[in-house]
Amino acid sequence: MSEGTKNGCIVDRQTAINDPQLPSLTQLTQWVDCVFAHHPDDQRLEVTIRFVDELESQTLNRDYRGKDKTTNVLSFPFESPPGVELPLLGDLVICHAVVAQEAAEQGKPIEHHYAHMVVHGILHLMGYDHMDDQEAEEMEQFERELLAELNIPDPYADNTHMHNRDDA
Repeated sequence: MSEGTKNGCIVDRQTAINDPQLPSLTQLTQWVDCVFAHHPDDQRLEVTIRFVDELESQTLNRDYRGKDKTTNVLSFPFESPPGVELPLLGDLVICHAVVAQEAAEQGKPIEHHYAHMVVHGILHLMGYDHMDDQEAEEMEQFERELLAELNIPDPYADNTHMHNRDDA
């Protein structure tokens, strides 16, 4: 399923699993819109958000990042071939089992954790990173601000859930 956002981005929702806790296309577009509202100069883009099981997450993480383990979200920015211009931002692959487990461990609603993973992943697709402490703090602060606009509490408030620099 695809849906356009208020800010011109098209969100394509794919599910390789069925679970009633998966975010709806409406939720996904709201979260993506929140990020793009802060980037009004970006052109109309398309993003695919795919929900997968642990095996697919682990396989993709191993094959593309050399890490043979599951992870919450993987970001795959679209790289256009020379001379070809397509309005594709990239793909997010989100492992439902990992997100659900993390939300439970962190004592937060799964919807809030999903919003965080989508915002986090979209920022990666837009070039944000957290490879060093300064980049991590800048990205985390932007995530806090975006999530606050969505009425979602600071996911880093207790400092026990800081980014694992291996993820995304």
